[in-house]
Parts: sequence; C-alpha cells; structure tokens
Amino acid sequence: MRTLLIIFGTQIIFAAASAQTKFSPPPTSIVPVKDTMHGVVLTDNYRWLEDKEDPKVIEWTKAQHDYGIEYLKATQKTHPGVRNEIAAYIDIDYEGPLSKHGRRVFQNVKKKGDKQYKLYTILNGKKILIWDPVKLDTSGKTSTSGVDYNYDGERAAVSVQKSGAEISTTYIIDTRTGNILYPPLQNTDGFNWTKDQQHAYYTIRSQDDVNKQLPLKTYRWEVGASAKTAEFMGTTADAKNSYFVYDNRYSDVSFYGEGDFYSNKCYMRKTGTNDKGILIYESKKSTCYPEAIGDKLYIFTNDNAPNYRLMVAEKNNPEYKNWKTLIPESETVMQSYVVTKNNIIIQDKKDIQSRLTLYDLDGNKVKQIDLPETGNVAGISYDREEDSVYMTLNTFTSMPKIFVASPSNFKWRLYYERQLPVDMSNVVGEIRFYYSKDSTRVPAFVIHRKDMKLDSANPVLLTAYGGFNIGIEPHYYGFFAPFLNRGGVVVEAGIRGGDEYGEKWHREGMLANKQNCFDDFNACAEWLIKEKYTSPSKLIAIGGSNGGLLMGAVATQRPDLYKAIVCEVPLLDMLRYQKFLIARYWIPEYGTSDNDEDFRWLLRYSPYQNIRVSVNVPTMLVTAGANDSRVDPMNAKKFVAALQNNIGQVSPIILHMDYNSGHGSGQSTEQSIDNWNFVFEFIINQWGL
Repeated sequence: MRTLLIIFGTQIIFAAASAQTKFSPPPTSIVPVKDTMHGVVLTDNYRWLEDKEDPKVIEWTKAQHDYGIEYLKATQKTHPGVRNEIAAYIDIDYEGPLSKHGRRVFQNVKKKGDKQYKLYTILNGKKILIWDPVKLDTSGKTSTSGVDYNYDGERAAVSVQKSGAEISTTYIIDTRTGNILYPPLQNTDGFNWTKDQQHAYYTIRSQDDVNKQLPLKTYRWEVGASAKTAEFMGTTADAKNSYFVYDNRYSDVSFYGEGDFYSNKCYMRKTGTNDKGILIYESKKSTCYPEAIGDKLYIFTNDNAPNYRLMVAEKNNPEYKNWKTLIPESETVMQSYVVTKNNIIIQDKKDIQSRLTLYDLDGNKVKQIDLPETGNVAGISYDREEDSVYMTLNTFTSMPKIFVASPSNFKWRLYYERQLPVDMSNVVGEIRFYYSKDSTRVPAFVIHRKDMKLDSANPVLLTAYGGFNIGIEPHYYGFFAPFLNRGGVVVEAGIRGGDEYGEKWHREGMLANKQNCFDDFNACAEWLIKEKYTSPSKLIAIGGSNGGLLMGAVATQRPDLYKAIVCEVPLLDMLRYQKFLIARYWIPEYGTSDNDEDFRWLLRYSPYQNIRVSVNVPTMLVTAGANDSRVDPMNAKKFVAALQNNIGQVSPIILHMDYNSGHGSGQSTEQSIDNWNFVFEFIINQWGL
C-alpha cells in the first residue's frame, strides 16, 4: 500500500507541475511579404525565416530549440526504461546478412558500443575488418552511405557522409586488406563500376550544386587516375531530372538517358563507346530501365500497365515498337523479377502480401513457388555464377530471414537469420481494411499485444507515408517495443500515393489528387475510434518528410482527431518548397506553384497557407535537421512560427532542431538512441503513461 501511495503522490506532483508551466516560446517577428501568384494576393509573414545563414534566423532557431527542450523537461516525467529498450534494439551486437560479390563474401558488423557499422570480408573462414568510418572521424558522425563492389569483389567504392549532409566522399579500397588505393573522389552522388572494372561512372553533387539547384553532371572515370581527367558523360537541362548511365554484366550494350521520378527516355549503345546510340524508349508517363542478358533485353515497366509487366526485345531490334509482352500485367502488382539460366521468377503482391511465381523463359506460368515459412517476400536476387536464388522473408514479429535455393528445385535452406533483439512473443500483427471518405478500401497494419481489449482506451500511434510510389509491407516491428510493451497499438496505414495497388494507387495520391492521402489517413483515425481501438485523447500521429507534409495537413484539416502529432523533417510550405535544395526533383510528385493549375491544388492543401485563424491544432513536435540537403528546415520554422502566433492556438507547438544530422541519415549509434528517446518520451507523455 505504501508503494501505491508514493506513485500516486508522484503523479499529483507531476500533474501540478505541468499545469503551472505555461507554454511561452520566444517571440517571432512578423515581417509581411506580399506576393501575387496567378492573380491571388498572398501574405507571407515569415519569409525572413527562410535565410538559414541570417544571424537573426540562427538566433531565433536556437532560442526555439532550447526553449522546447526546457519546456519538455519541466512538463514531462522520465520513463527510465524507455532509453534502455530503444538501446536494446539499436545498440546490440549485430552481424548483417552475408553479401556475395564474385567469389568474395562481405558482412556489415556492429558490436555493442560501436559508433558506426564496420565492413568485414571473410577469407579462409576468418573475418577481416576492411572498413571502419570511425577511423576517418572519431566523433562517429561520419557514416558509410554506400558500398559498390566491382564484379569480382576485389575492389569496392565506399562512400561516406558527415552528419547526415548527404554530400559524399568516395574511397576505392582493396577488399582483401582494406587499404585505400587512391585519393578519394569528393562531392559524389552515386557510383557504379563499368563492365571492364577499370572505369566507373559517378555523379558530382556539391553543396553549391544543392544550394543553387544546378543540374548534376555525370562522368566516366579511369579508376586511379586524377579526377580532373574524368570524361564528361551527360547532364540534364533541368535540376528536376536525373541523368543515368549503366553497363550490363552479361551483355555488350549500355543504357543511358534522363528522366524524373516517373518518366524517362532511354538510349542504347555498344559498351565502351560514346556513340549516341539508339533511342529505344521515351515517355512522359512511365519508365523503363532495361536489363540486357546475352542477345535479349528484359524490360520491367509500367508502360500501359499500372500494375507493371515484363517485356522482352532482341538486342538487334531494341526499339519500343519491337518490344513484346513476356509476362503481362495482372490484377496483382508485379514488384520485381529475376531471369535465371532456365526460368523467370516474378515477385508480385496481393493485398500487401508478396509471393513468388515461376515462369519458363517463354513467359508461360509453371507454378506458384512454395515458401519455406509463412511470411512476406521482401526481395529476391539471383547469382548467375553459382546459379542460386536468394530470398528475404519478413513477418511482423520476427527478424528478416534469408533463404537460398537452386532455381531448378527451390529446395530452400536458411542462409541468414538474426536473433530477435527484443521479445515479441506477446505481440501480434494484423492486416486490416477500412474505407476512406470516397469509399476507397484502404489497408492498414495493426500491431498490438495479444491481450489488447477494444475498449476505446488504448494508446495508438498512427503513421503513414503516402507518396513517391512507396508503400507499406509486413516487416519486423521490434523498434516499437517501448510502446507495445506498455499497451500501445502501432498502426501503419497504406494510404494512396504508395505502391500498395500499383501505379494507379500512386497516381490517386499525387499532384491534383494529393488530398486523397490526407482523407485516407483521417479516415483511418476515424475507423480506429469507431472500432474502439482508441479515442481522440489517446491517438497520436507521426510521419516524416512526405509523411511530415501529411502530418501538417491532418493537423490543419482535422485537429479534432488527434491528441498530439510528431511532424519530422517536413515539407509544409508547398507554394515555395521547390525553390530550396534538391526539391525540384519532387515537382513530378507535387507540381509547382510556378504553374497556374498546380498552384490551385497546392494552395488548397499546403499546411502553411491553411492555418485557420482561432483554430487550435493538437500539441505538435516539429523536427528539422540542420544539415538536411533534401527538405529545407525553413518549412518547419515557418510553420511553427505561424502556429505559435495564431490567435486561439493553445496547445504547444515545439520546434526541435537536430544540429548533427540531416534528413535522418548518418547518425552515430548514440545520436540515434538519444533522438528516438526524445521522440518516444514525448509520445508516451502525451499518452499520459
């Protein structure tokens, strides 16, 4: 009884402290700037916050950040076990899947206490350390952002970034010794070896390129030579497009061209030449990036096939008019394929769950491929040299497993399995469906303890992304154990804008249809309340980047549905987003206010322009990365300022800046634990746990 009294007394003291601490953030000056856009007069009161180099903006940002931390310290209680539970998932002895290149095997390893992942190779049964980014930067703030092996696996191009800035430096190493072979390439963005393994294609992206939104240039480099001698390959006329070029390991042709996220044109030429070659494909609505094997071209495309199809052409007649459908579009969504020596394997998904189907080389269906265990196929790959298929299998409550089999019999054997970092034995995952505002059927994952009751009292964390053709798929939810173990429910909605049901599903959530994403998310919240999973006082939403835009939209459109919202590295000023950093890449997804038609739909939903006077939005934690090279922090700053100054805004609107990372990548182990502990504590306190 004594213990209960002590706990009860602590809760009273905490509640009293919270009530006495009024949210009074540092003031923000209003400096009106008037614009006339397509005949509409708009006033932007916080344009001055866009200049991140302005001392006044730096001072304001730090004051907001510091105040937010102090306010949360004064009003939140600390849950000692949370940080340890996060660390149990992040900071553990980790040995990643074995990665085979040529006859060589590699593995990412991170022991408990390591600041970053290290790269090992396996020689004569022994693991040999060949790459450790901490040797470049003992602070642990420099991380490996990519590794590209040449075909025989004897050399690797290892790219690193500092503090999540996504401006990379690339080192060429000997994968037997780890020795750095040549001076590094600076300001790289993408690297891939040529077929002869003596050259490589790489793209330059400097901070100046990002700041000025310049089209990026791609070069062909003789490995080991001075970067000044690299041969220019191509660029684009507009920074919203990307240039691409790649060789084929099993054929003597190369492909190059340019495109945006959803359309491209593609040329084919003989490998090793700089001829213009043949234009084999061009579209404003769909994409193709062919693969050449011997005398055939295989083309996985959504051209006239929203659910995708696999096409084939002869190398000697590669133009689009000569393409033939090998495996047609179906009602399910085709995700990927591999062509083996004797057959074709298709990965497709039906109602979010992926599977494998076997076809012969003429495109005739042979059979459904049995899986070794119940689960979702997360990916397949094929090693042509050893004639083996590798498959990754996922479930909600177990870590990914990798299986390997011969494509002649598909007798799977376990190739890699990682032990569970946290106990999920009392957790279950379900795929549920609900209906959106326009009666569209939408899928959602619902993860919870087995003893959950539908009594409207459950704390629920609802998340989604809904953009760029990126959808949800069953995966391990151990990261959310601190919530699940405390009775929380985690829900991930497969809203439109993703790839859950093919390109049609994506297009129903982009450009003029973007409002569908917000309606789908709010409908999920309403469904959770109606089905008695939770109530508005227990429902918290979280999303980042494009999902941060989602958070801003639901906060301004349906504030009544949510107790609190975590809005991470968000896009929020949709009338000006495209003017900053690399955001021109996203014009095909959102449109641009420079265009009259696009302006009309952007203005209707842009969170910054749709803050309603005297309407209180839920408590919000809005985060931004100081080194973000994707989404400019001005989005978060302006939105926070506008809400804090809005008459009638009562709930706290908190700005939190991460000064040591960018768009979420590149953090050290300790940074990652600290940052997630900060967010998790905010959520758990908002639930009142």
